[in-house]
Amino acid sequence: MKQIIKAADLELAVKEAKKQNLEIGLVPTMGALHEGHLSLIERALKENDFVVVSLFVNPIQFNNKEDLEKYPRTIEADLELIAGLIDRMEGRKAKELLAFTPTVEEMYPQGEPKEVYHFGPVEEVMEGPRRPGHFSGVAVVVRRLFDLAQPRRAYFGEKDYQQIAVIRALLEQIKYPIELVPCPIVRADDGLALSSRNMRLSPAARAIAPTINATLEQAAEMAEYEEVDDVKEWVLDTLASFHEVNPSLCPDGLKFEPEYFEIVDARTLQPIENWEAAGDLGAVGCIAVWLDGVRLIDIVKF
Repeated sequence: MKQIIKAADLELAVKEAKKQNLEIGLVPTMGALHEGHLSLIERALKENDFVVVSLFVNPIQFNNKEDLEKYPRTIEADLELIAGLIDRMEGRKAKELLAFTPTVEEMYPQGEPKEVYHFGPVEEVMEGPRRPGHFSGVAVVVRRLFDLAQPRRAYFGEKDYQQIAVIRALLEQIKYPIELVPCPIVRADDGLALSSRNMRLSPAARAIAPTINATLEQAAEMAEYEEVDDVKEWVLDTLASFHEVNPSLCPDGLKFEPEYFEIVDARTLQPIENWEAAGDLGAVGCIAVWLDGVRLIDIVKF
């Protein structure tokens, strides 16, 4: 593994890899790595000759300044995790991994980018109206990473389900021949979806956070006999009332504050009114919940 900070050095390394006809895999991250990220990196190492992992907290995708300031930055620990994965991994195809850790000035040498992306209906639901400019900011940085790394494949986790749809739409817009590889959510033993934000949870909040996934799993079972609207209402009510039903688990006013739970077509991300309205990929439930001042997201497939 080699760490690279300069974009020019990454471009040079990619140029040499292209000369050797090596297939490049890209894993974009914002650092604060966990086993979920490592699962993406491991898959990229198995499926490509040369892998680029970016670790960059992208300021232009944050519409909440406080969230940007609190986002964990653990570059040295991240590099150690990647090195450990490489050391213990068997069946690795890739002979080289570059960890790209640029500064903001390196990624945006001309200052804050002026380009703006629009993705139509796929960004107008769920996260879109609640985080104005977020997906455009994601698209800007991902486009730059695509230009620098020139990957054959790019790997993204399904926890950020709407983001995957946006990146797919980006690829359609810019006509890059890149294979988008969605990867399954990795969960803790208690079911909580792994997230860099989990480390900001208090012990009490971390103890009840798995309730989100448990509730979604029950919702998937309910889908066999309940209507879409009834399932949505039950999920929101169950989480919102958790602190009332379980006061001993929720000290000091701790409670779930659901922001949304939508059941949508898994391809278009548009809300469905009944299960039969879902298309070829079925339906997916997407949720955002505040807990202990931390915004957590998760999904369930129906």
